[in-house]
Amino acid sequence: MESEAPRPPQRRGIYLLPNLFTTGALFAGFYAIVAAIDGNFERAGVAVFVAMVFDGLDGRVARWTSTESAFGKEYDSLSDMVSFGLAPAIVTYQWGVARIAEYGLIWGRAGWLAAFFFAVAAALRLARFNTRAPADKRFFEGLPSPSAAAIVAAFVWFSSEWREPGLVGLIVVFVVTMVAGALMVSRFKYYSFKDINLGGHIPFRYFVLVPLAFVLIAVKPPVVLFVLFSTYALSGPTWWLLQRMRRKSTGVAAGTGSQPQLFENHDES
Repeated sequence: MESEAPRPPQRRGIYLLPNLFTTGALFAGFYAIVAAIDGNFERAGVAVFVAMVFDGLDGRVARWTSTESAFGKEYDSLSDMVSFGLAPAIVTYQWGVARIAEYGLIWGRAGWLAAFFFAVAAALRLARFNTRAPADKRFFEGLPSPSAAAIVAAFVWFSSEWREPGLVGLIVVFVVTMVAGALMVSRFKYYSFKDINLGGHIPFRYFVLVPLAFVLIAVKPPVVLFVLFSTYALSGPTWWLLQRMRRKSTGVAAGTGSQPQLFENHDES
């Protein structure tokens, strides 16, 4: 019998290009934390959005270059936890908890718990995404963590311009943080935009909206970004409510043909 030729040892390594983008997202999230600790909340907010750009590129680059891997998926998930879970929570904590604690110990604890709840919700959202395959890839189950982080970062970025937000302003910040966290772990469906073909043809009028959006963002970045991502966050509950109302109206319409009788009719012989 002829002896089989020894197989060459498999080379162990990782794909460089997509993981460089993931590292960029991780660095941006880390920088957001450092900037928040230093009290520079404008840079912290910008860093979260930079992390979103890198996070959106790493997966697309991996698919375009056929360099998808299990390592890349795990690395991306860990990077998302830092950039879109811990970073927004710490940014919120650094900006608001110290101020709201001045109004009493209970308010300080409430702010601390709101920031922690957001971090936990992001971790649960990522764990569910990694372990549960979506039935329809056109939709996400629950608000994506980058979108939730964008809402919190934009609101804190905008709120950092206030000289003295007061108790009401601080409460609003923590309510926004908790609502964003709750939407992440909700069952609401959110459009994923994955079925959009970037290389395909689109009507010219739609392309005009792209520079218009950049112009609006450039005028007042935190306000416009907060409005855009808040609108996306509200699309899930709105779609659920419309679907429920439609089903209810359909059920009522179906039951109008044969309504149940409240009293029996006895014909006299």
